[in-house]
Amino acid sequence: MGALEIILGAVLLVIALFLIVAILLQESKKGGLSGTITGSGAETFYGKAKGKSSSKFLRTATMVAAIVFAVLVLVAYLFSGIGR
Repeated sequence: MGALEIILGAVLLVIALFLIVAILLQESKKGGLSGTITGSGAETFYGKAKGKSSSKFLRTATMVAAIVFAVLVLVAYLFSGIGR
């Protein structure tokens, strides 16, 4: 196992943990657990706008992390002896 495989494995682990947390924090259609944890139940104009922008950022970050994760898994497969 070379240094590149160890680094790639560590990066995959960090991205996987981020994906787990980001998916759990995303707001469901009914509010769900994320509203309970973050306390985003404020009914003011600023509270609603802040909740929508942070929700959009979290959704975008999750999508980007999932794509990077998938690409890195393919790269790790190609670098391993199995892909040859």
